[in-house]
Amino acid sequence: MKEKEVLEIIEAARETGKIRRGVNEVTKSIERGEAKLVVWAEDIDPPEIVMHLPVLCDEKKIAFAKVPTKVELGRAAGIDVGTSAVAVVDAGEAKKELAALTGK
Repeated sequence: MKEKEVLEIIEAARETGKIRRGVNEVTKSIERGEAKLVVWAEDIDPPEIVMHLPVLCDEKKIAFAKVPTKVELGRAAGIDVGTSAVAVVDAGEAKKELAALTGK
């Protein structure tokens, strides 16, 4: 998945749909089957914080992607600080882009 497209989907979902920020909220949205797309940052320290996300996503058949930094992810999610993970719960106006990206 292309990083730029993923960040644009997060921004659109933030404005017109619904997103969850942070590892705990993202984990809950995956377990509840609400998440349509899960994205986490590669610069998480320690990496164990997000190691369970790809496993959960595979289990629930949810698309996932990585972006290089927490700051980029936080900016796309509409906050001034970095965030480790974001889940798109409702893509809003980005539904077509999300479908094209995930093939669903």
